[in-house]
Amino acid sequence: MREQYMEAVLAVAALIPSARVLSYGDIASLLDCGGPRQVGAVMSAQGSDAPWWRVIRASGAAPLCHEGRALRHYREEGTALRGDVGAVVPAGKAVPWRVDMRVARWNPAEADFDAIDAIAALLKEADAGTD
Repeated sequence: MREQYMEAVLAVAALIPSARVLSYGDIASLLDCGGPRQVGAVMSAQGSDAPWWRVIRASGAAPLCHEGRALRHYREEGTALRGDVGAVVPAGKAVPWRVDMRVARWNPAEADFDAIDAIAALLKEADAGTD
């Protein structure tokens, strides 16, 4: 995967404030590059130093196999959740809770959009240089 794309995805993820989330597709849309699967691949391979729990599926489901760790972060940050967050779930079973995307989805302010646009512009410049 292109280094510039990975850096751009991680830079946008780093902008997401505490108690807020974006979906994989949201980040791809903000960058106007790639799609949810590409963003997910970056987060899976390189996202350990980023706030990975703030980048989730559009359904509000936490990153696969990291639901327990993500839930701890969500509780610490006060992220809006829905469903039964107290349920004990056997390994390999779907958790009965999700992030409430209607409440927790990040709506960037103008200054945030300026930063995101700058990240996307650098990505486009790097893309133009590979043609």
